[in-house]
Amino acid sequence: MTSEIEYFVIAFAVLLFLFGLVSRRISGTVVTAPMIFVAAGMLLSPEGLDLLSFSSSSTPVLSVAELALVLTLFSDASKIELQTLLSEEKLPGRLLIIGTPLTIAFGAIVAAFLLKDITLAEAGLIGAMLSPTDAGLGQAIVNNTKVPAKIRQALNVESGLNDGGAIPFFLFFLILARGEALKWPVGTLIVLAFEQIGIGVLVGAAIGLAGGWLSSKAVRVGWMTGLYRKIGFMSLAVISWLGADFIGGSGFIAAFTGGLITQAAGKIKATEEEIILTEAEGSILSFAVFFIFGITAAARIFLISWPIFIYAVLSLTLIRMIPVAISLIGMKLHTKTVLFLGWFGPRGLASVVLLLIAMEETGGIGGSETLILAVITTVFLSVFVQGATAGPGSEWYSRIVAALPTDAPERKKGGEPSISSDNLDHQT
Repeated sequence: MTSEIEYFVIAFAVLLFLFGLVSRRISGTVVTAPMIFVAAGMLLSPEGLDLLSFSSSSTPVLSVAELALVLTLFSDASKIELQTLLSEEKLPGRLLIIGTPLTIAFGAIVAAFLLKDITLAEAGLIGAMLSPTDAGLGQAIVNNTKVPAKIRQALNVESGLNDGGAIPFFLFFLILARGEALKWPVGTLIVLAFEQIGIGVLVGAAIGLAGGWLSSKAVRVGWMTGLYRKIGFMSLAVISWLGADFIGGSGFIAAFTGGLITQAAGKIKATEEEIILTEAEGSILSFAVFFIFGITAAARIFLISWPIFIYAVLSLTLIRMIPVAISLIGMKLHTKTVLFLGWFGPRGLASVVLLLIAMEETGGIGGSETLILAVITTVFLSVFVQGATAGPGSEWYSRIVAALPTDAPERKKGGEPSISSDNLDHQT
């Protein structure tokens, strides 16, 4: 490791320990872990106290960020149950299947209209990077039992799965943006994009099938202990990621597919303890990603223009709220429920990791700096504004629901949200 990376690891370890000391004390306040780690990164950056400095495109930094997303994708996919996804009057499914693609499309259209120095492919890239949501930034909502379980479950399931749904779009637009700069034929770019996605799916499915079957068999014959079931679960995520990347596929697609197939292939469902190990590792890494984001954002925070700031505000409001409203047509939900679901779609871990990848891959492309600033501004506002309003917002909405008739759709019983790597200990 270089001295810069060593300083980063020491600083992050100290910060993580100090945060742990006060984690219970700040629980229930408007302060969240992402806020603290982003602020600390900015404070220690060259623009702050000048104690930390490194390139956001350096291999160790990217590896930490990518591993955090891989563990998140695998663990979230491993918990997918179609019955849950399509239950609660199909609320999570509507947000994912209708809302996510519309959010990407709206985000791209507004970016192309408002940000003049980017191409259509770069506009699509912005839309894709800012479509995944992070329930961890609004953990106060998921944990507030006064908010109807079906609403909390919908936000939880959506945030756990829409990052996997956004990645194919991200890859497609990233390849188009790079290809445009290199003047490659459009047909070649489209084939390359589908190759990466297809190889990722095939590798993830193969590893998931083999890993799930072998784990299930080993458990049945008593060869595998509980500890190594947990370790094996995390290992499959890494194998899927690196295996696909090695042969030219998307490691992220492979990780998501691997998690999905592992549970389906292993007749013994992955236990909560197995998933928690992967999520615990992912949670620590996600804090590191927010720390990296703070250092990266500090260098550009004073370069934000009015068009970029306006876009960030629209991304957190209308660009998400309109697709959410469209996806919920016919469900007879209260207008304030739709607004609540639309507002609490914070951008976090997935957007930051995809940004770091885009920074490495699009360096030198004409609109790359505008693209970077748009994502940084949106995530920064989301971490602090949406994170701070999660607690008060959930209390406000719980009072709205309490005043609704007993037969209102919001008040029908629903299942409690399960633990998700997007909300695991982000706040407590």
